[in-house]
Amino acid sequence: MQEKNIDSPKKSGETPPDISIVVPLLNEEQSLGELADQIKKALAKANYNYEILFIDDGSTDRSWEIIEQLAEDRDEIIGIRLRRNYGKSDALQTGFERSIGRFVVTMDADLQDDPNEIPAMIEKLENGADLVSGWKKKRHDPISKTIPSRFFNAVTRWVTGIKLHDFNCGLKAYRKEVVENISLYGEMHRYVPLLAKWEGFGRIEEQVVQHHPRKYGNTKFGISRFLNGFLDLVTLLFINRYVNRPMHFFGLFGVLFLFVGIAINLYLAYIKIFLGEPLANRPLLFLGLLLVMVGVQFFSIGFLGELLNRGDERNQKPNVAEITES
Repeated sequence: MQEKNIDSPKKSGETPPDISIVVPLLNEEQSLGELADQIKKALAKANYNYEILFIDDGSTDRSWEIIEQLAEDRDEIIGIRLRRNYGKSDALQTGFERSIGRFVVTMDADLQDDPNEIPAMIEKLENGADLVSGWKKKRHDPISKTIPSRFFNAVTRWVTGIKLHDFNCGLKAYRKEVVENISLYGEMHRYVPLLAKWEGFGRIEEQVVQHHPRKYGNTKFGISRFLNGFLDLVTLLFINRYVNRPMHFFGLFGVLFLFVGIAINLYLAYIKIFLGEPLANRPLLFLGLLLVMVGVQFFSIGFLGELLNRGDERNQKPNVAEITES
């Protein structure tokens, strides 16, 4: 198949599409053709110009062969094949970097997301929203997925302060500027609203979307994704709050450990000097010494982090929203 130019409009002088639809996938050979037809039918009604980017994340079935055929038959379809399975976040990031539409929509390839929801999401973006997240209010998933998902969403709402009901919904719509200013890896695709908010895109809206039962194949995610998701959330919160001021985190614990350790050692020194009590059989002595050493190490890590930040501060540029000139 002849390779298409995926970094610019397909034809010289052609207007970029209104919407770039990014579809990450892994072993979804049975659903791809049907999904492409559903998208075409849904967006034809709204008269949107669009492109579909199928991101094959290391499929081992016939998914890539089908994508090649679809791309050959239809100009709006672009296939991107990753050399191995990197994960959904990396697949989405690949799609974000190569999308050229004014708006970017993400959806899963398993036919559980409904393309008919896209026009309403785009309308919200045109009315000023930065990001529209789908909410699968009525889910067609087994209880082994729905119960952990509700708990996960509740904790994420509480921690992040973003009042969304369904952070895991794959159907989302963004203004192009949003995806240009975020970077996904690991399991970060669940926290795109949080990443967008931190970059100054605070108009985040939610839309109840229809969720269909899985028609083909099996889910690619197990219960471990929730544990990985929580670990990534902790990582995100730590990076956002302390990456530019590591001494505020490590120094705080360092000072705390040093204070407690020195206080213990002063107490032991007092009873040894003034009361003549032996210290060799006191576990408290080892605790005091350990706390002092750990406190010094924490403080040193914070100090080294500050030195690294000072050396790299030239690369820490603010995200400018707009400039007015007379």
